[in-house]
Formats: sequence, C-alpha cells, structure tokens
Amino acid sequence: MIGETPVGLRMNTYIAGGEVWSPRVRGRVLPVGADWLTIRPDGIGMLDVRGTIETHDGALLYVSYTGVMELGPDGYQQILAGASPGKVAQQTAPRILTSHPDYLWLNRLQCPNFGMSDFETKTVTYDVYAVMSDVN
Repeated sequence: MIGETPVGLRMNTYIAGGEVWSPRVRGRVLPVGADWLTIRPDGIGMLDVRGTIETHDGALLYVSYTGVMELGPDGYQQILAGASPGKVAQQTAPRILTSHPDYLWLNRLQCPNFGMSDFETKTVTYDVYAVMSDVN
C-alpha cells in the first residue's frame, strides 16, 4: 500500500502466478510483474498490469493491460479502512507481445477481457477474447 496520493489511493499488487488455457495458448503466469493500481475516490480502480506468461512449449509472452475495476461508491473508503470489498468486476484490454515464431500471431491482437478480482482470496479470473482484423 503506497497510500493516498493526489490522484487517488495507490497500491502495488505483485503477481504470484497462475494458469492460462485456451484452444491455442496454454501455460503459466510467471511470478513476476504487478498491478500498479490506483483507486479513485469514486470507487473505480484503474488497473495498470504487466506480466509474463510461459507457454507449455517454452515461449515467453509479455502481457500488459489497463482497465477498470468497479469497487462501488464506498470502495475507496473501504480499502482505506483496511476492509475488503470482496469480489469485484473488472474489464481490461490486454496486449500480448512475443518474439517466439510459433506465437507471432499474438502480436496482432487486441484482447478485451472481462474478469473478477476476489480481494478475500487474492485471486483474479478472466475470460479473454481475441479481436483480429482481416485486412488482406
């Protein structure tokens, strides 16, 4: 917890790990990176996340995203008082970058995702969707 700043309540949440599975990408979220979260006085959390995924076949994928988290109108005060807001919805727009030849197609995506943060269990789950244009 950084604390109250002129732009809102600042806190850093470090990534401990996780799993990724989809029809084309499987792997694990490495325990590096973080969310540099700002909670505005109106209860909106502004996410700023950067992390790394290692695929099942050894490719490294850099993932970064921003988005919003709905903590409710009293979310700012709850967090400030040390109370948990429980489960909260969030929407983000990840970009994925890699140099691995088998995953270069990821560099062309914009991926809206919809998820849930559980402040009690300190977990986040997402449904991620790929948006690709066919401009050929």
